[in-house]
Amino acid sequence: MAKRVLSRRFLPPDPNVEEPYRLTPRLALRVGLLGVVAVAVFATLLLRLWSLQILNGAQLLRAAENNQRREVRLQAPRGAILDRNGLPLVINVPGTIVQIDQSTLPRRTSVRLRELRRLARVLKVPVGEIGANLRHNRNDVLTPVTIKSGVSDLQAAYLSERSDDFPGVTVETVPLRYYPHRELAAHVLGYTGEISQQQLDTLARQGYRAGDTIGQTGIEAEYDKYLRGMPGLAVKRVDSLGHPVAPTTPLVPAHPGEAVRLTLDLKLQIAAEEALRYGIERARNSGCQGCWYSNGGAIVALDPRDGSIRALASNPTYPPSLYVGRVRQRALDAAGLTARSARAMNYPALDRAIDAAYPPGSTFKPVTALAAMQEHILQPYEPLACTGQYTNHGQVFKNWDPFVNEAMTLPTALAQSCDTYFYQVGYRFYGMPSRLGPRLQAWASRFGFGRRPPSTWARR
Repeated sequence: MAKRVLSRRFLPPDPNVEEPYRLTPRLALRVGLLGVVAVAVFATLLLRLWSLQILNGAQLLRAAENNQRREVRLQAPRGAILDRNGLPLVINVPGTIVQIDQSTLPRRTSVRLRELRRLARVLKVPVGEIGANLRHNRNDVLTPVTIKSGVSDLQAAYLSERSDDFPGVTVETVPLRYYPHRELAAHVLGYTGEISQQQLDTLARQGYRAGDTIGQTGIEAEYDKYLRGMPGLAVKRVDSLGHPVAPTTPLVPAHPGEAVRLTLDLKLQIAAEEALRYGIERARNSGCQGCWYSNGGAIVALDPRDGSIRALASNPTYPPSLYVGRVRQRALDAAGLTARSARAMNYPALDRAIDAAYPPGSTFKPVTALAAMQEHILQPYEPLACTGQYTNHGQVFKNWDPFVNEAMTLPTALAQSCDTYFYQVGYRFYGMPSRLGPRLQAWASRFGFGRRPPSTWARR
């Protein structure tokens, strides 16, 4: 039997085998490849750690800090609306609102619904209305959704003390619109409301954002870009659950809106609205036939020196405060501001002074008189008969006073508003030469009829 020759290339002897494993070139190659892979993996991990710690450390630190901060848009106080003497017509008062940050609401549907139901009971707001507001803003989860404005102190204290039970719910103090004279000049002043999606699509380039308050009608809408001011920006630090862990830090202060001074005179506006209410009530109580037309009316007082509007009243009217904060459908129905109740209350939202079409009536008599005198077809002290009716070519024109029968000069006819006097004056224009054209219409045009008047509402 041949004797075995031991080699140094052999592995240590193994008693369980007749011959130890041999380190063959193939096995050595496998071990080498495995070592290279291990070194490459560890080198990659080391390079990645070096990149995270050294190269991108500052950037990642800022990103981690940003996960703990929320940027909050600060609503700017709207500017006041004043009368011509600087007396306030619309101002701001501090009010408490409740908002929901959708990004920090509970993820589980059942837990979220349970929280919203508790919140609805505290605020006395239907849970369906809260859900509708959240769905309306579901595409912008970073902007807090206002659930209720004008929250009482007890409700605000309850929610603040139990903030852990209402994650995502915040109580804030913001300026709210206040109308010290209630429904006075409501159609002129208008009201504000949350910006609609249609308005946002049009005004987004002008800096408007979802949840902003914007003027909807009247002066509030016409001069909104001056009244709204510039919103500010603040930072609020929160924990992983979205709960505030530090006071809100302002970054960019909000700039209040500019005050707008109108040409309205507060005292004259009050007198005009009281006179309008008195006239309507007197007409209703007179018992005359056809007085149902007296369910509404309007008064406009102009300064003859520059055409500025000193008073503009329309009746029936409404209190603009109904649109401050959470708008309640029941309150709008009771005020006649919805489609189903407006007709029964004679359309309170209609501004009869500028939005309704009426014949000019007796206000056109001075135009007729001045045009006739300029055309030398009427002398101011020429007497004409003022009777109960005037007939011409078979057409009967009636006077507002069917019992009058006397001769009047122009000053008396204007003072008594005699219709039949001016029917006779108007007919004289038809006797003028046709080559001159319609002279009465020409003079009416010179007085501005048919043209849009210049804006004399306000100045900043």
